[in-house]
Amino acid sequence: MIKKFSEYQALLLLTLILAFSVSCRHKSGNTESKIIAKTPVSAVTLSFMDISDTIDFPAITSYLKKNVLKSSISGVIESVSAIQGETIAKGSQVFTLRTREASAMMNVQPGDSALGLRGIIRIFSPQDGVISSVSHQAGDFVQEGDELAVIADSRSLVFILEVPFEMISYIGLNRNCALSLPDNTRMAGRITAKLPEMNMQNQTVRYVVTAEKTSKLPENLIASALIVKESRKHVQVLPRTAVLGNETLTNFWVMKLINDSVAIKVPVRKGIENSGEVEIIEPLFLITDKILTSGNYGLPDTAAVIVGR
Repeated sequence: MIKKFSEYQALLLLTLILAFSVSCRHKSGNTESKIIAKTPVSAVTLSFMDISDTIDFPAITSYLKKNVLKSSISGVIESVSAIQGETIAKGSQVFTLRTREASAMMNVQPGDSALGLRGIIRIFSPQDGVISSVSHQAGDFVQEGDELAVIADSRSLVFILEVPFEMISYIGLNRNCALSLPDNTRMAGRITAKLPEMNMQNQTVRYVVTAEKTSKLPENLIASALIVKESRKHVQVLPRTAVLGNETLTNFWVMKLINDSVAIKVPVRKGIENSGEVEIIEPLFLITDKILTSGNYGLPDTAAVIVGR
């Protein structure tokens, strides 16, 4: 009888140990299942501001007015005062020429006063400007009508805007634009004329853009002309990183925080966008709504997040 009672106690103790073990495992499993991974994110509120979409085209500096100095006689160039790249004032002497006949008789009987034909012709600059090219130097023989130099009117320096024919609807005369130079300098410009011929190689239409303070710029400088394609005032705007889209870019959405730890997917309709911002047409958000800008890619419709500080 005592032996059976001892066996019964041992069996009861084993049963209690097994039940306690199962209970502990069950509690441990419940604890682990409650641990939820949270994605670190950052968020911003919407801004109400003006936004514009711009397109840029190449614009090359060029002198519209150039005066070509030509030889008025056939003869030899005695002296040249022109140096390429220098500015010159109207009325300054540029070339001195000696006629062909005078050059031929210079060494013939120099003591004979009857043959003292000097035949010196001086050529002067007809305008203020910059000497863009010099075609001949002292000692050269030139024919009547030969080009000697080219003087560009420094006040006529403009930007020649190259626009593809299919995009000329965005260009209009007397329209303002911004000019961005290679050194990141910006200046205001205005489209003042349209040239009658297209660039045959590039098939682009050329426009004249005038700007102030261009006198110190060199010719053939390539800049960018920024043309406003479309603009709107005081609309709700988000950073580009806040707006997500599908692979075909037909549907767009943002991730909005509904509390400190949960973000939901909200479909949106975009408007104007540029390199930094996107206009949100629909829906209308509250100024206090927080939209994710980082950590938002690939999140499900309802996601657990932790907002960074």
